[in-house]
Amino acid sequence: MKIRVVGGGPAGLYFAILMKRSDPGHDLEVIERNRAGDTFGFGVVFSDATISQVEDADETTYRAITDHFVHWDDIDVHYGGEIITSTGHGFAGMSRHTLLRVLQEQAEQLGVVLRFETELADLSDLGPADLIVAADGVNSRLRASFEDVLQPTVDERPNRFVWLGTTREFPAFTFSFRENRHGLWRLHAYQYEQAQGDEPAHSTFIVECTEEAFSSAGLADLDEEGTAAYCAQVFAAELDGHPLIANRSVWRTFPTIRCEQWWAPHRQDGRSCPVVFMGDAVHTAHFSVGSGTRMAMLDAIALRDALLATQGDAEAACARYQEERQGPVASLQRAAQASLEWFEATERYTDLDPIQFAFTLITRSLRITHEDMRLRDPEFLGRVDEWYAREAERQSGLDAPRGRGGSAPPPMFTPFRLRDMVLTNRVAVSPMCQYNVEDGTVGDWHMQHLGSRAVGGAGLVIAEMTDVSADARISPGCAGLYKPEHAGAWKRIVDFVHGSTDARIGIQLGHAGRKGATKTLWDGDNEPLEEGEWPLVSASPIPYFPDRSQTPREMTRDDMDRTVAEYVRAAEYALEAGFDLLEVHMAHGYLLASFISPLLNRRTDEYGGSLENRMRFPLEVFDAVRGVWPDERPMSARVSAVDWLPGGMEPEDTVEVARMLRAHDCDVVDVSAGQTVPNQRPKYGRLFQTPFADRVRHEADIATMAVGNISSYMDVNTILAAGRADLCLLARAHLFDPYWTRHAAHMLGWELEWPDPYKSVSRYTPRFEFHFGGDDG
Repeated sequence: MKIRVVGGGPAGLYFAILMKRSDPGHDLEVIERNRAGDTFGFGVVFSDATISQVEDADETTYRAITDHFVHWDDIDVHYGGEIITSTGHGFAGMSRHTLLRVLQEQAEQLGVVLRFETELADLSDLGPADLIVAADGVNSRLRASFEDVLQPTVDERPNRFVWLGTTREFPAFTFSFRENRHGLWRLHAYQYEQAQGDEPAHSTFIVECTEEAFSSAGLADLDEEGTAAYCAQVFAAELDGHPLIANRSVWRTFPTIRCEQWWAPHRQDGRSCPVVFMGDAVHTAHFSVGSGTRMAMLDAIALRDALLATQGDAEAACARYQEERQGPVASLQRAAQASLEWFEATERYTDLDPIQFAFTLITRSLRITHEDMRLRDPEFLGRVDEWYAREAERQSGLDAPRGRGGSAPPPMFTPFRLRDMVLTNRVAVSPMCQYNVEDGTVGDWHMQHLGSRAVGGAGLVIAEMTDVSADARISPGCAGLYKPEHAGAWKRIVDFVHGSTDARIGIQLGHAGRKGATKTLWDGDNEPLEEGEWPLVSASPIPYFPDRSQTPREMTRDDMDRTVAEYVRAAEYALEAGFDLLEVHMAHGYLLASFISPLLNRRTDEYGGSLENRMRFPLEVFDAVRGVWPDERPMSARVSAVDWLPGGMEPEDTVEVARMLRAHDCDVVDVSAGQTVPNQRPKYGRLFQTPFADRVRHEADIATMAVGNISSYMDVNTILAAGRADLCLLARAHLFDPYWTRHAAHMLGWELEWPDPYKSVSRYTPRFEFHFGGDDG
C-alpha cells in the first residue's frame, strides 16, 4: 500500500513503524511541519498494562522504548501536612524528546521516509495514495477540513494549567496541593529521566488551578520566566531548591475532543483514498490520567491490525478500526472526564481527612476500585478501612463489626444513622416500580419482592414510587397509599421485614403528573393508555410525547391544596404501616419534578421563573409531609441532578435544590438523573450518576444516596470509602440477585448473621462456577 501519514508525533511514527514492519513493501511517508528535534512538553507516561500491549504489537520498538524508562510503583499525595503513599500502581516515564528520537530512528531503519519542515497547502500535495493517516495533533488542520463528516465537539475545560520541567527527582508519581491567598494550586509531577554522570535527573512538573486563582494571582501578565518563578514559590517545599524549566510553558485550558466519525471518504488523483484520524487529532483525554501518548499508540496498533485483517481494503479497514477503537476510547474518555472534574473541583474535598483525600484522589477516575487497592496495596487499604470504620462508629453511635484479629469491616458493612434509624450496612435496594397491583393494593408479589431482598442482606429496602391518589398513578398497575386498606397491605410487608430481618424499610411517595395514565413498562414505556385514561395535571400544560400523550392541565392553587392533602394522607398511612423512612419523589419528570425543571415549568406566577420559585410547591409538599412524619424518623427526597438537555436542570442547580431541602429538614438526598423529557441526551456509563451524588454531598453538606449502574461490591466500597455517597442504591443488580448483599459479603470473606431458619448456611461452602465460551462465545 501507498500510505501518507500527516503528523510526526508518536501516533504517526508508531503506525508507520508497525505497517513497515508488517510488510517492507509498503510505501510509507511521514510528513511533519516541525523540525526533527522539535518537541514541546517534557515527559510522557505509560502504565504497565499499556506498555505490555506495545510489547505484543512490536517487541523491537518496545525494547527500544523501555531502555529509556524511569519506572515507579508509588503514588505520593502531599496534603494537609502529610505525605500519604500508596504503592502497586506500575507506571513508567520517559522524555518526550527521547521517545520521538527512538521512533524516528526505528522508522528510518525500516525505510519509512520522514519529511520534516514540510507544510501541506492541500492534500493533493501528497500525490496519489491508498490511505492518508491524519495524526496532526490536537490542533489538526485535517480535522477542520473534514469536520462535516467527523462531527467533532471540543469541550474547553475551565481550569488553567502549565507544563514545566525540573531537575528534582520524584521517586513516585507525586500530587501536591498548596493553598495561598489566591487559591488552591494542584501539582502533577513525575520523573522521566534519571541522572547520568554530570547530567541531572529530569521530571515533568504540571501546575493546575482554577480560573479564579489564575486571575487573582495575575498570571496572565507574566511571561514564562515569571510563571516559573511563581510556581517555584508555591511549591518550594516539593522542589527542594531545584529550578523550574520552561519550554513553551504558557498557561492554557484543556480541550476534550470527541468525534462521531473517525474517517472520511476521499478521492486522490481520481481514486479512493480515505483519510483516517488517530491520536489527538480525533480524541483527547485529560493529562491527569496520563493517556495521550498511550491512546495514540493503541490507535496505531488498532489501525495496523484492521489493515491486515481487511487485506489492504482501506475503507473497510477504516470502518473496522473505528468500530474496534471507538468504544475503548469512549470508556477512557469517561474516566478522564471524571478525573479532570475531580481536579476542577478539588476545593470541594479540602475538608477531608488526609487518608480519605488520598483514596478519593487515587480512585477519582472510577476505574481503580477498593478491591483493586486490596491487591495493589493492602496496607494502605487497611488504613482507609480503619479510618472509615471509626468514622462510622462516631456517626452512628454504634461499634462497627470487626473481623479476624480486629480488622475493620469493608465500608459497605459499617453502620449508618439517620435520626433514630440505624442501618446495619450501607447497601440499599432502590425503589423500583413493579406495575403489579390492583387498584393500588400491594399483595404477595411485593411481599416476596421486598421481603426476599431484606432477607438477602440489604440494610435498607425502599418500596417503589407509591402514589398518593388514583389519579397520581403512572399506570393502572401502580402501588398506592390512598385508601385505608392500602396501609394494611403495606403493614403486612413491613412487619415481615421488621420481624424476620435486620433491614429497615422505606417508602417513596409520588405523583406521576404529566407522565400518568400510561401502559406498564413491558407494554410500552411511557406510552399513553388506549382506554381508561384519567385526567392529568402538571406545572404547565406540556405533554410528555408531543404527538400522542395527553396534555396535562396546569395546576391551580386548588389543585395544589388537594395534592398537598393527598401527600399528608399518604404519609399518615405510611406511618400506620410502620415504615422507617419516607422519601418524596421529586425526580424523573413526575409532578413535583415538573415544577423544578425549567424544561417543564413555564409558569409566570410565584411558582415559576427562578429556581427558588420553582421549588416553592415541592417544598410545600415536603414541609406538609415532614409535619406529620415523626421527628425521630428520617425523610429523603429523590432528585434528578441533570435533565440531560440544554436549558434544563444542571448539577449546580441541584446543589441549590439540596441546600433548600436540607434547610427544610431533609436528612438525605437520593441523587438520580434525567428521565424528564423523552428527547434527553444522557451520558450513560458505569457509575454515571455517582459524580452527582458526590457533588451534592460535599457542596450542599447533606448525606446522599448514589444510584445508577452500581452493580459490584468493589464499586460500592469505593464510592463509600471515597466519600462520594453515604449509601448505595442498587436496582437491577438486586433484582437479578435478591441475595446480592450476602453474596458480596461471602466474596469479601465477611460474615453476615443469617435468620434462624437459614442458620445451616453458615456450615455451607458455596461454589460459584462461571462458564465462558471460547473465541466464538
